[in-house]
Amino acid sequence: MLADLHSEERLRLVRFACSFAWADLEIRDAERDFVHDLIRRLKLSDDEAEQVEEWLSLPPLPEDVDPMEIPVKHRKIFLDTLLALVAADGELADAETESFNLLSQLVR
Repeated sequence: MLADLHSEERLRLVRFACSFAWADLEIRDAERDFVHDLIRRLKLSDDEAEQVEEWLSLPPLPEDVDPMEIPVKHRKIFLDTLLALVAADGELADAETESFNLLSQLVR
């Protein structure tokens, strides 16, 4: 459950979400809306929301989205959220599917 995430994990989740939104090299309106909704649901601070806006303009660096940093107890939350994100625009690009499958394999 999202409420179980502490501040650092919340921001990490949104960083992963932004990275996944960039998987097909384009952020669609539905994906942007999903991320904005996630910001609200996670109750990110103004500074954190500003950081997220930067990730929506330019993707997070690959070294900043290390799957091994996802706490074991929260991996299902991350996977569920990221799957919902990649499905948000009604299209599953090959790059999105590949990224999700790779992450899923790495964290299991």
